[in-house]
Amino acid sequence: MACVTSTGVSHDRYGSDVLSQDPHRHRKPQTTDVPADRGLVVEDVTSGWVGAVVRVEKSGGEHVVVLEDRQGRTRTFTLGAGFWVDGKPVRLVAPRPRSGPATPRRTASGSVAVTNARARVARASRIWVEGRHDAELVERVWGDDLRVEGVVVEMLDGVDHLADRLADFGPSPARRVGVLVDHLVPGSKESRIADAVMATFPGVLVLGHPYVDVWQAVLPARVGLAEWPHVPRGTDIKVGTLRALGWPAKNQADIAAGWKRILGRVRDYKDLSPALLGRVEELVDFVTVD
Repeated sequence: MACVTSTGVSHDRYGSDVLSQDPHRHRKPQTTDVPADRGLVVEDVTSGWVGAVVRVEKSGGEHVVVLEDRQGRTRTFTLGAGFWVDGKPVRLVAPRPRSGPATPRRTASGSVAVTNARARVARASRIWVEGRHDAELVERVWGDDLRVEGVVVEMLDGVDHLADRLADFGPSPARRVGVLVDHLVPGSKESRIADAVMATFPGVLVLGHPYVDVWQAVLPARVGLAEWPHVPRGTDIKVGTLRALGWPAKNQADIAAGWKRILGRVRDYKDLSPALLGRVEELVDFVTVD
């Protein structure tokens, strides 16, 4: 509506065209600068190539980034705009140079790193895990902390004979055993074993995660997936996972190589599921109580 002021000048307080601008129009996403840190998963918009940052280097007078996809293939791209991270446009820039730490250094588990500490004699208490891959993942994230605390991680090769192993070990309140178990969900074989041994042996705590295999405790985004594949019953979980990723899965060597690639994408605790993180932290606390 137009109105006339005391000076006789006509003024339209709503503007000349109320439809000239759409207040509901989506704004174009803003491109932000993101350092091309090793392990960052990005997508090249032009080619659709998705991969994790392997390294940044100089080539022909300019900085380039090398990306590795799920099949282990690599491609090189020029740093700059034209990439997506987590569905948002980014401009990849060179990683920040490493300088003296302004804050206390952290271990992969997020704990404050202890420097110049003497090696501690191993405690009588232990942490037991089901297999090699479990042990390697625990070492990857909690290794520094466990060495400072003097905690040894040992493999069980499954939990079917857990009661026999505990009987041989002889746990007590001063000689504790914390056990990390796969697929610890209500009603499972693993949960029945856990309940039985904790009712029988003092100084034992059995905890676990809900996944059939510890591989799935790694966030799927670390290998470029939205979620881990649903492997049909009757198919080995590792073989089915590798096939879904398009990786070799013919023999044990292929399984070992596939796990090595997955483990290599784990940088620290932020790359693991909270369902595993909390259980391992609780076991570490349990076996380090004086």
